[in-house]
Amino acid sequence: MGKDLEKERFTEAEFARFGERIQQQLSVLRELLTTPGFGEGPVTIGAELELFLIDDEGMPLQRNDQVRDALGDPRVVLELGRYNIEVNLTPIPLAGRPFETLGAEVQEAITKIDGAVAGGGALPIGILPTLDAGHFTLGAMSDQNRYRAMSRGLRRLRLEPFLVKIGNLELSVEDVILESANTSWQVHIRTPPESFARLFNAAQLAIGPVLAACGNSPFFLGRELWEETRIALMEEAADDRDVQRPERRDGRVTFGSDWVREGAHELFERYVRDYDPIVPDITEGAPEHEVPELRLHQGTIWQWNRPVYDPADGGHLRIELRALPAGPSCADMAANTAFLLGLTLSQAERDLTGYRFAQAYQNFYRAAMDGLDAKLSWPGRDGEYEAAELVLSLLPEARDGLLKAGVTASDADRALDVVAQRTRLRRTGSVWQREALARFGGDRGRMVRRYRELALSGLPVHLWK
Repeated sequence: MGKDLEKERFTEAEFARFGERIQQQLSVLRELLTTPGFGEGPVTIGAELELFLIDDEGMPLQRNDQVRDALGDPRVVLELGRYNIEVNLTPIPLAGRPFETLGAEVQEAITKIDGAVAGGGALPIGILPTLDAGHFTLGAMSDQNRYRAMSRGLRRLRLEPFLVKIGNLELSVEDVILESANTSWQVHIRTPPESFARLFNAAQLAIGPVLAACGNSPFFLGRELWEETRIALMEEAADDRDVQRPERRDGRVTFGSDWVREGAHELFERYVRDYDPIVPDITEGAPEHEVPELRLHQGTIWQWNRPVYDPADGGHLRIELRALPAGPSCADMAANTAFLLGLTLSQAERDLTGYRFAQAYQNFYRAAMDGLDAKLSWPGRDGEYEAAELVLSLLPEARDGLLKAGVTASDADRALDVVAQRTRLRRTGSVWQREALARFGGDRGRMVRRYRELALSGLPVHLWK
């Protein structure tokens, strides 16, 4: 879904042909993944950062196309809402000092985009607190065929309105524009096919305690909801299941429902088996190994951790870790990345299939709801632990995972110390937002303006005043 399309409307014949193609391309991909030497190479990481654009009053600013054009930076692309923009960070080796490098590029990118916003700035935050219901109109959608096609494709499947129920909030909307309320920090790690199942399962386990330590989305439409409200909002605002599809267990945005037993092909096959296409754009004349329709289809299923096949440079697999929120600062995002990757790598050395998947599932949603106060379980430990206690006890394991992958000790320690200090002080982005809003007498605009100043400073959130 990263490129625009030539059109936004498709016929039923095109949907049928697209369905046939993705079935055929499954066989091609499975053969590729079993080819000796496929995907070999150094472990690299990358990331995508979604940002909000705001005006001088802290309100959403619908100028993403103007900002993109002014920058002329190939890393910067449009996102769903006109007040959203995305920057694609440069892939780098995991060995060495990746978090120092990543943090520096994030700081440079945010500063550059912020400076290109005439009459406002840019904000890395999970959900913009100044959003109101009036901002979610069809006119707020970016002027690209791919987003209009995605919206039409979802409405083709779901005839009923999208229902959002989070805490004391309940609303019904006719379109997927609510997804533009969410911005994320999405991390990629390259993995060879033979290691995929263990690494993917480890990421499913690791994301629970990691998410508990980095909540940054406590508000939506003026209400205080989950510590990381973005998780619930993304799942419900793009759920294509309706009364005609009661048999499918998982929504289009999902944590998943079981461990991976064999490899990445299981997930690609499940995506084709369980999910109807929503954007049946067909690429003519592409080399067989590029499987363009299958990759496009996979890009319209937003599992919190999902596989990515990239045909570039002979082809390789990545795991995309999608659950982290944007912000609060470059230091926080680098630290969250270090904790998630380190913990994933360390847990990939154990067989997790004896640990009930339901417990990892429960950890994820408890962390999203309650943050550091959540009660979480962990393999090999009896009972439940407060998330803050569990996070601090897991940081040494994350460090070991990073060092074994070739990360320098000083880079790992600097990044993980940010998580440790944030956890000890209980100063996540969500905590700061709640306290700041109370201090400013409920003035959301003033809180957002202060957040922007501090985010641009680069200081981690536990040091914010």
